Amino acid sequence: MAAGTPNKTLWTVVALCGLSVAFDGYDLVVFGTTVPSLLAEWQIGPAEAGRIGSYALIGMLIGALLIGTVTDWLGRRWTMIACVTWFSALTALCAFAPSPEVFGLLRFLSGIGLGGLMPTAAALVVEYAPRGKENITYTIMQSGYAVGGILAASLAIPLIPAVGWQTMYLIGAAPVLVIVPLALRYLPESLEYLVLRGETAKAEALAAKLGVPVPEVTRPEKRSWYSSIRELAKPGFRAGTVLLWLASLCALLMVYGMNTWLPQIMRQANFPLGSALSFLLVFNVGSIVGSIIGGRAADRIGSKPVLVISFLLAAVSIATLAARPNIAAIYILVAIAGYGTIGTQNLINAFVTRYYPVTARSTGIGWSLGVGRFGAILGPVVGGLVIASGAGFQWNFYLFATVAVIGLLAAALVPLSPALADDRLRDAIKTELKERTA
Repeated sequence: MAAGTPNKTLWTVVALCGLSVAFDGYDLVVFGTTVPSLLAEWQIGPAEAGRIGSYALIGMLIGALLIGTVTDWLGRRWTMIACVTWFSALTALCAFAPSPEVFGLLRFLSGIGLGGLMPTAAALVVEYAPRGKENITYTIMQSGYAVGGILAASLAIPLIPAVGWQTMYLIGAAPVLVIVPLALRYLPESLEYLVLRGETAKAEALAAKLGVPVPEVTRPEKRSWYSSIRELAKPGFRAGTVLLWLASLCALLMVYGMNTWLPQIMRQANFPLGSALSFLLVFNVGSIVGSIIGGRAADRIGSKPVLVISFLLAAVSIATLAARPNIAAIYILVAIAGYGTIGTQNLINAFVTRYYPVTARSTGIGWSLGVGRFGAILGPVVGGLVIASGAGFQWNFYLFATVAVIGLLAAALVPLSPALADDRLRDAIKTELKERTA
């Protein structure tokens, strides 16, 4: 989108997408906050709790791959509204689950909607972001993810002891009551989608209403729902696709592993429950502050070097936690780890949405997140197995730090995208023409 995108249009999209993503973040952390209660109430072990935690992530994997692909074909606005409605209703139903089996099934089904939400919101925000500020705009929106995590951690401390873990899932009904009505009224459709569908009149009318230009998008002559998938494997994109998938897998393994097990790991290290949950709160606060700083840096010096530094910070901070330093140092390291994990994934998402051409934007981020969900599935499972093995709490930190190093190497090897090269050439030509006519 052009640099002249009106603030009202831009922040309407950012706010509605950010609110929706906040409940994705809430869902991520809510399971971690309720794990100790579930272990006690249903008399299950850490390994089984880890498996239950992975069910929602399997659903997210399916949702990201399926919904992320068809979004470029069906439209971004209605896809996002449908995803929010779906996951909100099913999250609330988790409060009434009579057994671990039913709870796991509901978590799986809600995960499908959550998996489809992220690529859709990402594509919309990057489309409406001012040119040259895509990373910072996206990370501001994506900070809603950590805000949701903070909300879950903050509410869990007083609510779980007072009224039980079920209340935490009932709060998940809020999006369908609050966000969906606002999105139906205010969220615009993707102009890129309308142009690609050949609905030029609708695109021009919406652009005039929003006060933005119609995007310059070349419409392919023939296009099916799987056309955008083929673009991910084209020469020039193939190596980057695989490496970005690996980086996303590593980041999401750390995000879900740490958010699920950080309270329990800290309890193993002899911290009380309230203090252990406070670490989860700091973890998510650190990700917000770091994401905004990282997004601004990525717009100035490029996404790739910032991603490498972010993975490095994750590796160092998490490995140092294994030494159990003093309490002040632990809080600082946990905050840095929050940025190095959640913040790194936010930067990967922003990078991926710009790495591919417009015709494959939602599909690219959908498949990156979809493959990354394998890491998200492994995080809670492997973390639970390490705890169940009786090994010291340090070994989970060693595991996550090693994953960060692998992600660092993957990010460092990502080649320049032909789409980004074309954008830079186009911007250079426009700048030169302006200077000549000035």
